[in-house]
Parts: sequence; C-alpha cells; structure tokens
Amino acid sequence: MRFSFIKFLAAPAVLVAASSLAVQAQEYVSLTTAKPVPLGKAPNLKVKLLSTSGQTKTYVLVFSKGDEIVSGLTEFAQKNNVKSAHYQAIGDALSARVGVFDYGRKAFKVIPFTEPVEVTSLTGDVAVHDGKPVAHSHINVATFDGLIHGGHLFELICGPTIELILTVEPTPLYKKVNPEFDAALINLEATK
Repeated sequence: MRFSFIKFLAAPAVLVAASSLAVQAQEYVSLTTAKPVPLGKAPNLKVKLLSTSGQTKTYVLVFSKGDEIVSGLTEFAQKNNVKSAHYQAIGDALSARVGVFDYGRKAFKVIPFTEPVEVTSLTGDVAVHDGKPVAHSHINVATFDGLIHGGHLFELICGPTIELILTVEPTPLYKKVNPEFDAALINLEATK
C-alpha cells in the first residue's frame, strides 16, 4: 500500500518537471541573421579620455545599474567612428545572455543568467562590418556557487558598475562573412 502511494505522488511530480522542460526551448542565435544591437540602452554611461599617444586613444567607459553593456559599447563605437579597438572590463551584472558556438548549427547556443553574476573578465575588439563598427565580446562570469561560466556576450545588464578600458587603434580592421562558419570574422586583407 505504501509503495503505491509513493508512486501516486511521484507521477505528478515527473509530469510537472517534464512539462516545465518542454516549455523552455533552447534558443540559438546566428550572428549573420540576428537583429542589429539596439542603441540607447545605456543612458547612464560615462566616458573619459585617459590618454592619447600619437593616433592611439585610451578611454574608460563606466556603466551604471541598468545599463546594457553591448548597446552602450556599440553606440560609443558608432558615435566616435571607431574602426579598430580592443577592451577589457570587470564589474557586476544583474543578468546576462552568453553564447557558445554550435558548429553543426552554425549558431550560438544561448545560456541565460537571470540572477546577478560577478563579471570576472570581459574582453573583446571592435572592427567594421557592413560599414559600421561592431563590438565582439567574450565574457567570464562567476555565479553564487563560485563556478565560472563564459562565452560570446549577447547581453549584459549592469549591476552596481562595469568598468571598461578601451584602446582605439589608428589602423582600421574589417570583418567579412566566412561561409564555413556563417560568421563575420576579421579579414586582414579587407580594406572595406
């Protein structure tokens, strides 16, 4: 009798777990067909020029709570006509969307982080694609259990701060779509 009662309780629990898994379909993003990065989502971004050495300039970009980092970085690059840059950052985020490339699908499997995370490393570069500066960022985040997760950055909502140091170089870099991966990659022979 006791075993049947346990089976009776277990069946609905398995059904609920299975239905919640079915509702959460895995998201994939292809960079060549994705929507452009929306601008204007980092209204509290503060920028300061730190140094100039010849044609090379180094800036600090300080993001505040609620700012979306990819949007703010892209908007900065477009407004300042950045054609080649590299950057690194640290800070804290309220949420993030990170991707890991799936070679079979030629798209990124999206991994959402809906709880706050510590940004232990954010690094990337800026190059021109289709006539506009594009930021290509990778990130490592630490979750509350101390584990580090990482990948291609799609979205990062700032917590208290993200502090990003960006160096603009004078030599332009251009991206071209590589059909093998269906991704825009820096092409050193490209001049536009």
